[in-house]
Amino acid sequence: MTAVARTRRFAVSTLALSASVAALTQAAPDVDALLGRIGDRIAEYYKRAQNVICLEKSTVQPIGWNLSPDGFARVVESELHVEADAGDAEGEAKVVREIRRVNGRAPRERDNKDRAGCTDPNPLSPEPLAFLLPAHRQEYRFTSAGIGKENDRPALLIDFASVSRQSRLELSEDPRGHEDCYGWSGDLAVRGRIWIDASTYEVLRVDTNFMGQVDVKVPPALQRRLNFSTWLVVERYNQTIRYKTIAFHDPDETMLLPESIDVLAVMRGGLQSTRRRQTFSDYKRFLTGGRMVK
Repeated sequence: MTAVARTRRFAVSTLALSASVAALTQAAPDVDALLGRIGDRIAEYYKRAQNVICLEKSTVQPIGWNLSPDGFARVVESELHVEADAGDAEGEAKVVREIRRVNGRAPRERDNKDRAGCTDPNPLSPEPLAFLLPAHRQEYRFTSAGIGKENDRPALLIDFASVSRQSRLELSEDPRGHEDCYGWSGDLAVRGRIWIDASTYEVLRVDTNFMGQVDVKVPPALQRRLNFSTWLVVERYNQTIRYKTIAFHDPDETMLLPESIDVLAVMRGGLQSTRRRQTFSDYKRFLTGGRMVK
């Protein structure tokens, strides 16, 4: 191909992209209307996802002050599905997982209490898109962030932030009973960005971060037991969730389902900093009559 031909091809591609961006900008709805469509798609997704199971692989790597590995990673493989949540908020769902393997072996009874199981995923956890449902939308401010791309798909971008900008967290022991295992509870202010498929209004990606460093109060009893100071600090907390299109057959159907979740938590004052990566694979769909297809 000559230099002139390459130049013309590049020019045509640029014009096509510009036209696509211009059309997308003109067609983009206002944020409130867009959130309404997103909420409808999530509610539909929750209903359809209840017929799907997958395998989840959770890898937690302890890290040091320079973010490099500090010790051995723990790998937990689980079977996962979504169920309707019988709580007060309409349309919500919960994630249900059953651990199948821990570091390549079958789970043991002591995993339920041993310190090594501290970072294992909870058997029940909230579905991460629930904050976009009508019942929770008033807890956040949403603003348009323009247009972009995610996995080569045109996307509408929305920034979000907690209405309350103050975090009030307190250190607490693991409710599952793992030894020497601690987390936090309380009000948490976050912000982030959502990538929305411009044609289907499905969520392609969600980034969530804490609003700067967050202090975690240590109760007096834990101060004495652990020799901690009054406060711990979460220096950094970043989470990225990505979704991908999964095709099912007999009958044909496509669904946008979770692909991965990446979390970086950097702690100061006594707790271990970690990187966590969850990947989702081997999706199967249940049909009426008990049939299961990939």
